[in-house]
Amino acid sequence: MEIALELIESMLVKFRSEKKWSLQAIEQLSEEDITSSPTPESNSIANLVAHIRGAVHSRIETIHLNIPDTRDRDKEFEKGLKMSKEQAITKIRDSFDILIEYLEHLKSSPELLMSQPFLNLPPLTYSQVNNETTALNLIMAMFREVHFHAGQIIYAAKIRKGQLVWNYN
Repeated sequence: MEIALELIESMLVKFRSEKKWSLQAIEQLSEEDITSSPTPESNSIANLVAHIRGAVHSRIETIHLNIPDTRDRDKEFEKGLKMSKEQAITKIRDSFDILIEYLEHLKSSPELLMSQPFLNLPPLTYSQVNNETTALNLIMAMFREVHFHAGQIIYAAKIRKGQLVWNYN
């Protein structure tokens, strides 16, 4: 199980880092920056935040916290999605906190990495994983998804603000 623990610990470091940078970027934005899209075809930061929150809800909260899946993925990408800066901060913080909590759970029981948490649940929708996926595959898919969209949030924030100020501590 040593490799499993190393993997989980590495993922915890990465998710904590993504949380820090995402929050720092959003905190430097105005209310208008949150809902503005870099181009007419692009997603706003509000869309990206809503999408991350939706993915965490449908893929992690449903299995880890036994919360029914109520995700409306199409709404996450609506043009002109309204979201305050405070809502964006709360949604990003909650998303990362849930991911980190799930990883801490796996760290305390690393044998669960090979479990199939969705096996006896209704068919998954809007997911890159299926009901036979393992917890390991799920967390790897979530890392890819969250990392990709957190990068988009930071890039969109840089487009809006030019230079961002980073706290490296």
